[in-house]
Amino acid sequence: MNRQVILASRPKGIAQSENFEIVDRPLSPLNPGEIRIANRFLSVEPAMRGWIADTSNYAAPVVIGDVMKALAVGEIVESTDPDWNVGNLVTGWFGWQQFATVTTKEIVRKVDQTDLPVSLALGVLGINGVTALLGLTMAGEPKPGDTVVVSTAAGSVGSAVGQIAHILGCRTVGIAGGPVKVAQCRDLFGYDMALDYKADGLGPALDAACPDGVHVYFDNTAGMISDTVYPRLAQAARVVLCGTASIAQWDPWPSGPRVERHLLVKRARMQGFVVLDHFDLWDSAVEKLTNWVREGKLRYAEDISDGLGSCPDALAGLYRGENLGKRIIRL
Repeated sequence: MNRQVILASRPKGIAQSENFEIVDRPLSPLNPGEIRIANRFLSVEPAMRGWIADTSNYAAPVVIGDVMKALAVGEIVESTDPDWNVGNLVTGWFGWQQFATVTTKEIVRKVDQTDLPVSLALGVLGINGVTALLGLTMAGEPKPGDTVVVSTAAGSVGSAVGQIAHILGCRTVGIAGGPVKVAQCRDLFGYDMALDYKADGLGPALDAACPDGVHVYFDNTAGMISDTVYPRLAQAARVVLCGTASIAQWDPWPSGPRVERHLLVKRARMQGFVVLDHFDLWDSAVEKLTNWVREGKLRYAEDISDGLGSCPDALAGLYRGENLGKRIIRL
């Protein structure tokens, strides 16, 4: 039998535990070309909200009754493909379940960094680190001396963005929620300055932190935080739109302060970035990130819960801000 977490109902806004159900289903024999993986770690992503939304997104939504879409890392326990052997550790689109039966198109890569925790393949050496590196360099185009501002700066993407910006010679300002995460930005992830958006006076704090303006804004939130950053963009600034975590409902379409005048007057650029458009660069990005982790230049934090029973409330907890580090479910 295979224990799975399925999408039981379509959520309105942030998915809650009641939108999921844990079921047991029988495993079938493998067909030619199929591979069976015993999952070890399951990923929890802010982007999952979009993967199950009933409004337009960049991917078709998970079907009601299907296994929750998720990245995972696990061990091959059966294989009919000669290029993928029993015992190989792999990461890919294996879903919230104990066992995944897949073809090679669901596998992202073999995990061969045996000197590092395998769970990193879901975080700093996975979709989060790759998003940070490619989003910052391709859309943000940071230059030495630039001031880079990052929202959700203590999150799994934001924390990597700040450190990579430092490696590239930039000055970094992180925006996070609450004193614990602000301290984590400063003490663990090395931000030059860290600001608490939950405290009063984010605008004046940004003015003090960014006297020459914001050259690159890596935006994981949208909403009030971004509305406060936009007036402080420098000439020829670049805005990387990576997430909209602060927007609880997408229907009706969110509205708010308009950004067009800021972009026009400052000749700034705003670009949406989805890492799934860049699988051809994944392996080279992981290689670079791995070297930085080994050299101690790129640090990480993990927030690990145990068992499939932790899955149904994991996404809601992420949006409640409960996690300190990359949220992972360990099986």
